[in-house]
Amino acid sequence: MSSSAPTPPGEPAPFLTLHAALVLLTAAVIGLFIGGLTFLGGASVAGSVLAGMVGGGGSVPVLRSLIGS
Repeated sequence: MSSSAPTPPGEPAPFLTLHAALVLLTAAVIGLFIGGLTFLGGASVAGSVLAGMVGGGGSVPVLRSLIGS
């Protein structure tokens, strides 16, 4: 299903595809949003960071399937 254009000889392949960069950036924004809301809700900093990491990490598989490649 992934149809990436071949890179010309002599040019290095991209470090991340556009799809992967978009998925990871969106997951980071979701994690920051969830962590911020958790902190504003009265949780400790450690709890807020943990909630943001779980929210961001858990959203990666969903975003990968939702955002077309």
